[in-house]
Amino acid sequence: MTTIEIWTYREHLFGTEDVVGFGVEALDGSIGKVDEATTDTRSSYLVVDTGPWIFGKKVLLPAGVVSGVDVENQKILVNRTKDQIKDAPEFDEDTYRDDAYHSEIGDYYGWGGRGWRGADEA
Repeated sequence: MTTIEIWTYREHLFGTEDVVGFGVEALDGSIGKVDEATTDTRSSYLVVDTGPWIFGKKVLLPAGVVSGVDVENQKILVNRTKDQIKDAPEFDEDTYRDDAYHSEIGDYYGWGGRGWRGADEA
């Protein structure tokens, strides 16, 4: 079962900054730039344009995977590996805002899913 926390930014990490265009860093390297960001209550996420990394595709990252925001260097840090992000359910431009897609993404990144890091997640 998906928990709400996967769709909520950690309080201290996200303010009113416009992060569109910020670089996104996985645990093992850069994955692209923020194309869209939301701060909607219990359904916040980033859409990341991966550029050539995975052949120009986009990925949706729930807010709960964001571990840090470096405003000065315009970077968002996420606590997942590149492989975990690459293996996530495919981004669909037509359905990425739908509840069913969010449920699929939440199950993948949430506790016990294939994209879950485990109890050491900070």
